Amino acid sequence: MTSLDFLHSAGLGLATGLALIVAIGAQNAFVLRQGIRGEHIVPIVAVCALSDAVLIAAGVLGTGALITAAPAAVVVLRYVGAAFLVTYGLMAARRAMRPQSLTEGNGPETPRGKGGVAAAVTTVLALTWLNPHVYLDIALLGSLASAQGSPLQWWFGAGAMVGSILWFCSLGFGARFLRGFFARPLSWRFLDGGIAVTMVALGLGLVLGA
Repeated sequence: MTSLDFLHSAGLGLATGLALIVAIGAQNAFVLRQGIRGEHIVPIVAVCALSDAVLIAAGVLGTGALITAAPAAVVVLRYVGAAFLVTYGLMAARRAMRPQSLTEGNGPETPRGKGGVAAAVTTVLALTWLNPHVYLDIALLGSLASAQGSPLQWWFGAGAMVGSILWFCSLGFGARFLRGFFARPLSWRFLDGGIAVTMVALGLGLVLGA
């Protein structure tokens, strides 16, 4: 086993992790919105990356096999997650009806401060851990990691974790370049309208088993 084997496994994990996470979804939509507003980006990005690291490690350890063997748990998560997504989608739809511009020290949602941080972290935790699709991704990552053999499966997992960190940092901190565009209320109307459609569609998809 050479250094190229380790790099290959890490690179494969990086590519697989990005392929699974770079998509229009509830978690990414929330991180993007917070990044544009410039609020609580560091804790949100940290929570997302840490959550992914825990989930990826669980998949490498074989937890994914346990999840696939307990379909009832996935069903419960499906309906709980669907209810949360639809509720958040309706909240976004209400914001779209009453958009605000983005000005210095002002955002169209919760105020800055401890309450805002707690609400943001709680929301992103729910969007991450109540999504049953993430547990299917664990099973997939776990099977791909185990196929690498020991100890390469951990290099595969490390690559996937790096991909997660790179993505959330790019999404959260890179969104500030869009702040000029979102200085107009109409821009927020389009963003929140898109988030509302995405959240409700994902929620209904979970209920219908999509």
